[in-house]
Amino acid sequence: MLIVGLGNPGPAYAKNRHNIGFMVIDELIRRNNAQKLSSSSFNGEIFKFSNHFLLKPMTYMNLSGNSILAVKKFYKVDEVVVIHDDLDLPFGALRFKYGGGHGGHNGLKSADQMIGRDYARVRLGIGKPEHKGEVSSYVLSDFSSAETEHLDGWITHTCEAVENLLENSLEDVSSKYTIKKFQLK
Repeated sequence: MLIVGLGNPGPAYAKNRHNIGFMVIDELIRRNNAQKLSSSSFNGEIFKFSNHFLLKPMTYMNLSGNSILAVKKFYKVDEVVVIHDDLDLPFGALRFKYGGGHGGHNGLKSADQMIGRDYARVRLGIGKPEHKGEVSSYVLSDFSSAETEHLDGWITHTCEAVENLLENSLEDVSSKYTIKKFQLK
């Protein structure tokens, strides 16, 4: 299985809402003692544990699919899971689905163009800004201090779900790990 976290490379983006996929991958790397593989030809950072690959595309969000396709083809991986932020879900929500549209998410749009829509999605709700014109600045801003207090628990829960997905169906994982709405204190 290829597990991809979407985000943007570089320290300026590290704590952005758009980088929650990278944050989950970083924790999965730590939890599973994943080993870094040579990745110069993949335009991404790639790690392996057991027979599974973890990928952080370093192409910036809009070109994530290029990195995903390169790894998928080279390692002949059939199953792909993409972990990403989702504006249409409230902060702290965790949902799962297979296939579907990109909903305007440029990372998903790129993945869809390069590998098709047939992959599992781990959707992490980041909420949405008050005005549609603020979407870009919102996703590229850091989580609020109130949200940051809950990030570690949310990321840990997501990692447990992804690890469970290695052995179980998306439906089983969804029924056990879905978080519909998270209440900030």
